[in-house]
Amino acid sequence: MLGSTHGTFTTDPRRAHVVACGELPPRTVHGRAVTADDADDLDVSGRPLHADVPDLDRFFRPESVAVVGASDAEGRPNTGITRQLIAWAERVGARLHPVHPTRQSVFGIPCFPSVADLPEQVDLAVLLVGDPLPVIEQLAEEKVRFAVAFASGFAETGAEGAAAQARLAAAVQRSGLRLLGPNTNLNAFEKFREDLEGPAIALITQSGHQGRPVFTLQELGVRLSHWAPTGNEADLETSDFISYFAERPEVGAIACYVEGLKDGRAFLLAADRAARRGVPVVAVKVGRTETGARMAASHTGKLTGADAVVDAAMRQFGVIRVDGLDELQDTSALLARAHRPRADGVVVYSISGGTGAHFSDLATARGLRLPALSDAKQAELHQWIPEYLNVANPVDNGGHPVGDWRGRKIIDAILDDPEVGVLICPITGPFPPMSDKLAQDLVDAAEQTDKLVCVVWGSPVGTEDAYRETLLGSSRVATFRTFANCITAVRAYLDHHRFTTGYRSPFDEAPRSPSPSFRKAQALMRPGQQLSEHAAKQLLRAYGIRVPREQLVTSAAAAVRAAGLVGYPVVMKASGPQLAHKTELGLVKVGLTSASQVRDAYRELTDIARYEGIKLDGVLVCQMVERGVEMVVGVTHDPLFGPTVTVGLGGVLVEVLRDAAVRVPPFGEDQAKAMLSELRGRALLDGVRGAPPADVDALVEVVLRVQRMALELGDDLAELDINPLMVLPRGQGAVALDALAVCR
Repeated sequence: MLGSTHGTFTTDPRRAHVVACGELPPRTVHGRAVTADDADDLDVSGRPLHADVPDLDRFFRPESVAVVGASDAEGRPNTGITRQLIAWAERVGARLHPVHPTRQSVFGIPCFPSVADLPEQVDLAVLLVGDPLPVIEQLAEEKVRFAVAFASGFAETGAEGAAAQARLAAAVQRSGLRLLGPNTNLNAFEKFREDLEGPAIALITQSGHQGRPVFTLQELGVRLSHWAPTGNEADLETSDFISYFAERPEVGAIACYVEGLKDGRAFLLAADRAARRGVPVVAVKVGRTETGARMAASHTGKLTGADAVVDAAMRQFGVIRVDGLDELQDTSALLARAHRPRADGVVVYSISGGTGAHFSDLATARGLRLPALSDAKQAELHQWIPEYLNVANPVDNGGHPVGDWRGRKIIDAILDDPEVGVLICPITGPFPPMSDKLAQDLVDAAEQTDKLVCVVWGSPVGTEDAYRETLLGSSRVATFRTFANCITAVRAYLDHHRFTTGYRSPFDEAPRSPSPSFRKAQALMRPGQQLSEHAAKQLLRAYGIRVPREQLVTSAAAAVRAAGLVGYPVVMKASGPQLAHKTELGLVKVGLTSASQVRDAYRELTDIARYEGIKLDGVLVCQMVERGVEMVVGVTHDPLFGPTVTVGLGGVLVEVLRDAAVRVPPFGEDQAKAMLSELRGRALLDGVRGAPPADVDALVEVVLRVQRMALELGDDLAELDINPLMVLPRGQGAVALDALAVCR
């Protein structure tokens, strides 16, 4: 164990003393010095540890609203918008004030020439003007709290528009108000049904039209409470709304359509806040981007693209990522309304053996657990189901029992099993009166249990009374139209509650102060340079990562002496800054067993380097480590999330298989182990074809130490690539055989 530098991050109480007494130089973040008072708010790299939760109550429920650019002239686009805003203001009980320099009234409401002429301070200003920038300063003078800018022509149009948006964002920041947009729409001012009960879905979209399928869930009886169309996010962004919605008592789930994240760290902090509160966040994430800065010298930087980092970060903080809007609908609706599961066992119940088998295959393949019912439970079910039918799971009733009193008995018996947390009944098509009676029995049973009851209504018509009235009329039954969406939603439901049960935020355990290793590492950094292998390994040693016995020499005689001290057989490698791919250049010699071989190897290595014009700081004479599993562990910088840590199969396999997992610091031991479980080649660590199991604990420890290095060195460490990291047999540790480090 590494003590204060271990990846589980015990907070260091010495931080205030360290900074105050000058043991470590004070850091600056965003232009200001970091002091001891920041210890609870910033991590060791100076990044925030808690999400700011904006007070958006007066945005969604303002007392007074100004509509700047209001109109009632027929045929004008602003007229329809003004009309809708007037209706919305009436619904939420807000006083609305039209603002227009040439109008006396708008739709019979007195109109004012400017914001400065308004009779009261307003909570929200809706800007129906082509250029919102000049209005922002007026709003700031009148202490308006919120504004919405519909205007387009900003970052979505290219470089010139991005520059205009940057000017707008700067003006907003100076003003102190909060801005939604630009390039947003009226979705925040939609009419929400108020006759629906139960937990609600809060919706966040960067494209308004893409939120329509979720909004229309109200027509199926699913409550929605808010819609935040974030547009270009010059100020208020997706993360702000996630943090706000997570604190709202009426919100049961947050549904997001995200085209691009503005700030990766802010997004993770918001997701963390939702996880702390147990509020599920379901997201469609599109707009897949380029990787950002690509490091030509490293393998690690090529292993995972930007979207792989986004995907890993979402899973790491419990965000449920789905692919389609239909999945966003169904998964959000289920998670908003369902009780916490009593068990994770899923039972499939159908009137057809083929339907049950088909659904069970798909569910099992997606990771749902379908436990076999006990012998006693099967005997109980056979009271009502013929003996020749399978009732182990899936349960096939043969059809006829659902038409009489036996149908409800079967459902109740299944739900009574303590291993069962979810009952799924696929009804592939209407077959009245059987399907009608089955649907009613399922609804009645769902009202009497706290377990989840799901129905897949497979009819393409969807006008049947059993579907429209019975199933959709129930707030307790989760009804789907496809097998795939049902399975996706149920798995998300079980995964979410598993994730949030006993959730410990990694931000709470993130290091606030530098470890003793930090000073040693700082002395080794060379800004703007790639370190030699020898220097990179010294960096690893500073963080307690084991490297082979080795010596750096500058003569053939010294190489022979070093080989005697290191112990034969040895490996010899040229070492120098900017030297990345040594093997391809013939600058590595393996398995040297005698002094003459060492002398010859030294001469050959230096001759090649001289011929290639490569400057060396010497030749490394290294201990030869042969037996183990070759892995790669590295650090790269993601443009959204900052430092990321990667682990995967290493050596010659790294570029062939590209088998790697990534995480965004901070994370603990559980996530480090989860990274290994994601690897396709994970079985190699368990021992295959007679090989002994590898020291997985040592590998996990290296990952955590590398993470600590990434956090502490921050932007100063542009890239780290340990390849191969030889993971020895269990109990023998792991050794970094080669390393590359690039300083920023």
